[in-house]
Amino acid sequence: MNESRKELAIGFLKMIVSKKIKEAYEKYTSSKMIHHNAYFPGDAKSLEKGMLDSHAKFPDTSIDIKRAIEEGEFVAVHSHVKMQPAQPGIAVVHLFRFENNKIVEMWDVGQEIPKNSPNKNGIF
Repeated sequence: MNESRKELAIGFLKMIVSKKIKEAYEKYTSSKMIHHNAYFPGDAKSLEKGMLDSHAKFPDTSIDIKRAIEEGEFVAVHSHVKMQPAQPGIAVVHLFRFENNKIVEMWDVGQEIPKNSPNKNGIF
């Protein structure tokens, strides 16, 4: 049975966090992948290098997938990312566009989780 695009997107993120970044890019991304992260040039290699550098600096990074939505060629994944275990972390939405079950485009938007939020519903 083929994996859904939603399962592919989640697999990519989990492999990235488990420090298998090069393998994740080889398995899940297209050679023509681009991204929209404002802190790196828009090519896949620059983002891959940024992820490698981030994991060298924050080796205990974790991800907790909260939900994923698939609609056609797009997948949105809402997750809780912690760079360090003792920190509240970041609420992140990754948006992926697929072609032929490979990631060809990616966006990510994050919001730091405040330690003392007045919102009793929580961030998730």
